[in-house]
Amino acid sequence: MCAAPRERLPFLGLLPWGERRVVAQALRTETVGGLVLLAAAIASLIWANSPWAPAYESVREAHFGIPALGLDLSVGHWASDGLLTVFFLVAGIELKRELVVGELRTPATAALPVIAAACGMLVPAVLYVAVASAGGGSRNGWAVPMATDIAFALAVLAVLSTHLPSALRAFLLTLAVVDDLGAVLIIAVFFTSDLNLYALAGAFAGLVLFHVLQRLRVRGWWWYVPLGVVIWALMYNGGVHATVAGVAMGLILRTRPDEGRGGRKPEKHSPGDHTAHLLRPFSAGIAVPLFALFAAGVSVSAPSLQGVFTRPEPLGIVIGLVVGKIVGIFAGTYLAARFTRARLNPDLAWADVLALAVLAGIGFTVALLIGELAFPDPAQAEQAKAAVLVGSLIAAAIAAVLIKRRDRVYRRLSEEENRDADGDGIPDVYQHDPSGAP
Repeated sequence: MCAAPRERLPFLGLLPWGERRVVAQALRTETVGGLVLLAAAIASLIWANSPWAPAYESVREAHFGIPALGLDLSVGHWASDGLLTVFFLVAGIELKRELVVGELRTPATAALPVIAAACGMLVPAVLYVAVASAGGGSRNGWAVPMATDIAFALAVLAVLSTHLPSALRAFLLTLAVVDDLGAVLIIAVFFTSDLNLYALAGAFAGLVLFHVLQRLRVRGWWWYVPLGVVIWALMYNGGVHATVAGVAMGLILRTRPDEGRGGRKPEKHSPGDHTAHLLRPFSAGIAVPLFALFAAGVSVSAPSLQGVFTRPEPLGIVIGLVVGKIVGIFAGTYLAARFTRARLNPDLAWADVLALAVLAGIGFTVALLIGELAFPDPAQAEQAKAAVLVGSLIAAAIAAVLIKRRDRVYRRLSEEENRDADGDGIPDVYQHDPSGAP
């Protein structure tokens, strides 16, 4: 007797109600932050190309800090090494949540977004190396086009006023979370210099203590904030990019609330959720926009724009972001669905996955950071930044066309999944579908 065929898992189907609420809250903050980020990037470009450009350079290169502790940094470095640590801390918490209670908690649900994200990082890197090598350029920028900027992508969606279903937004968020992990690993492994083993040992000891405090259920910001600052400073002085400290602490924070066993008081929210709730507005609305303000200010002129498409390094970045992301994410998603038990939501089409793949080509924040690390020479770094801006704009423009073409479908799906006829605060679709019931 033949065995019954295994049930195929839905892909881009209705999210569970609890997961949808968490994702919606995160995306709401990231969308507002993305609009602020977009404004900061525009302000940076205007400032850097205005008669006040020398003042922009003067502010960006101004130094302050504590020289005795090795922390005498420029404003630009404080933004990239300091403020972005908060961004990566939130990213680490989000990754931990996805691994413990989210879409990445089981191999069956994690396989597809992880494969799609991995292909979306690998193909851009390969294309960059191919273009740079063919033109006789440097291969150092291979990691620049690998990252997706979720905040900038959501800002584009907000400007377009689309009605993208929550499942598509959640898939984009998951891609970006995996991208962030890949970016941190790349920064930690490939962009370290002059390692100070004593400082790194101190940072590791601090992370161990951080973990012990979490295991012992110790509460109170006065424990964790000073310890986090010390870990960050030691990581920076150890020669590893300080943002790695943020991700490490985010991964250590617990993402399951304590049930209160052993006489302990039960927690309403886990430390990770509470920390992310507090820090996400600061990260999205202040830290990342300030980094963009001091990182995106490049000279925009006919010769500089021409150089983006004629020099091998910036051309490789543009092709990696625009072509590499599309091919990598779409092909990875399609092949993963084809050879696993996943089946695409019948209300959607592969054209929707293609639009997301194009949108993922917006690689602003992390791409700018890696560009600074990959090209120590200021002239090459400026070209890399210009290429990131151009590639992101091209990807955003193509994605806008593809998404608006399907907006009528998205509007219908959005109305269906948000309809609440009885006004009880829970969409009707979750009350009619037991598998998604709250």
